[in-house]
Amino acid sequence: MQAAVLEWYAANGRALAFRRTADPWSVLVSEVIAQQTQAARAAQAWTRLIDQFRTPAALAAASPATVIRAWRGLGYNRRAIALRAAAIAIVEDHGGRVPDTYDALVRLPGVGPYTARAVLAIAFDQHVAALDTNIRRVVGRAFLGGENSLGARDFQLLADGFVPRDRAAAWTHALMDVGAAFCRKGEPHCDECPLAPQCRYLAGGRPPPLSLRRSRKPKPFRSTSRWLRGRILDRLRDAPDGEWVELSGRIGEHSPDAVLIELGNLAHDRLLELDQGGRARLRTGP
Repeated sequence: MQAAVLEWYAANGRALAFRRTADPWSVLVSEVIAQQTQAARAAQAWTRLIDQFRTPAALAAASPATVIRAWRGLGYNRRAIALRAAAIAIVEDHGGRVPDTYDALVRLPGVGPYTARAVLAIAFDQHVAALDTNIRRVVGRAFLGGENSLGARDFQLLADGFVPRDRAAAWTHALMDVGAAFCRKGEPHCDECPLAPQCRYLAGGRPPPLSLRRSRKPKPFRSTSRWLRGRILDRLRDAPDGEWVELSGRIGEHSPDAVLIELGNLAHDRLLELDQGGRARLRTGP
């Protein structure tokens, strides 16, 4: 099964920009970007960000406003502030080098168990399985016959044992691509999957495709607070550095009161600053 996955990946794996490096800082940046961003868009953003912040020290020295501007288009902007905080911790606590242990990595701001293990596997080739939702689904189905057959700790230990020696980085990327191309949540493409000949999920009779189940009506679009947060930050990004911006009117479907509430939330998240008159600007302080 390892050989089938790695051979398929060698011939068909996605040529994403961040896969061409094993530099620990570059890998950490790519994993933070990819947390809630499609792979192709994450690769484009990673190229731009790593050119601007080539080392943890470069990001640590940048102002929050500079980082938030650089993060434009990626959404979930708290990730940008957390990555900057992680860079500061790497500089102050680890001599500017990304740590190579799980315990040290998960203590960095914005770095959870999956991101820590992905950095260990991809950058340091350590024998650990990085289990995001898609990889967990592939491992659970192909090796165990189901996605929820073990508790989290036992599943992690078992998945660690499936990682090929000295191929942790390739294995991680390969399982990501198998999950994206074949082992999908709703309608898996089992017949084309490189794991099909040995897959326990397929051998045990997989559920019918999603398209054959009762269809659900699509939910109508609603302008959400996340949408409003993005519009507010984009207006501040467009202003000159350090300039206060008046945001007292409606934005989209959101009333002035809703805008004021979201301004307070963004200030609480340390993404912007508010002055006495209710004007806002991207955070400039430490």
